[in-house]
Amino acid sequence: MSNSAIIAIAIAVGVVLAAVAFTTTARRSDVRGAGALSGETRQRDDAARRAREQAEAAVSRRDDDVAAEASTALEKASSPAPVPWIPPDPEAIGVSRRMFFNRATVSLMSAGIGAFTAAGFVAFLWPSAKGGFGQVVSVGKLDAIRDGARGASGFFYAPAARTWITEYPSEALPKAQAIYDEAIYTGMNDYGLVALYQKCPHLGCRVPDCKTSRWFECPCHGSQYNQVGEKKAGPAPRGMDRFAITVDAAGKIGTLIADRAKSAGIAKVVFDRGGFIYHGRIAAVAAAARDAGLEF
Repeated sequence: MSNSAIIAIAIAVGVVLAAVAFTTTARRSDVRGAGALSGETRQRDDAARRAREQAEAAVSRRDDDVAAEASTALEKASSPAPVPWIPPDPEAIGVSRRMFFNRATVSLMSAGIGAFTAAGFVAFLWPSAKGGFGQVVSVGKLDAIRDGARGASGFFYAPAARTWITEYPSEALPKAQAIYDEAIYTGMNDYGLVALYQKCPHLGCRVPDCKTSRWFECPCHGSQYNQVGEKKAGPAPRGMDRFAITVDAAGKIGTLIADRAKSAGIAKVVFDRGGFIYHGRIAAVAAAARDAGLEF
């Protein structure tokens, strides 16, 4: 190995050792500057802490002595002016959430029941509407009812009155006069018709007509009635219930006027009310004549 190589190696080793020494010195300086304190500084800090603790202890003892001396001294308290006593509201004190909701529920239910009761009472006293089932019901013209019954094997059904209308045989009128009351017999005798309630008197089933037997036959328990509602078989206690029949005389007059006018070749007339108001029977006569084909 030449001398130059040896010198180069020695220089490199020296440079490395110098770098290591410099790095170690710098780290010690950094650590010491970052948080390390010297011994003199720590001693001064300890002395200052002990002096502060001693001063605080002396102040605390002095405060305790002053408090002890003050606690033994008596001082007369000032008497305030009396305040008038007002009794609290027991309703306001005792109301809880549950009690509030209970009272609200009872109040609302009472108000609702009272409203329904008042409405029912007013409805009971309110005058009922006229017409409809249970009162006088118009079922059509007499000739139309007769034609309808004859065209349907003797049965004409009036849904507005819930009634079957059939023809009553004239040969049975003497017996009918002795059995039925005057209101029912008048319809049979004057118009040859009888009105029968649609329900069976046994259990209230609707009684249909039978096209084969031309009787009324109840589908519930087999009660049978002839064409004029008389019981013939079954568990029903009696025959079918009947309604009285009335014919509006004004309508009959209007129809008669129209028929006679058309038979005389008159198809259009002037209706003279004669000073009467167009209402009631006057209006019924005009309406019947118009329905029969007479033009006004």
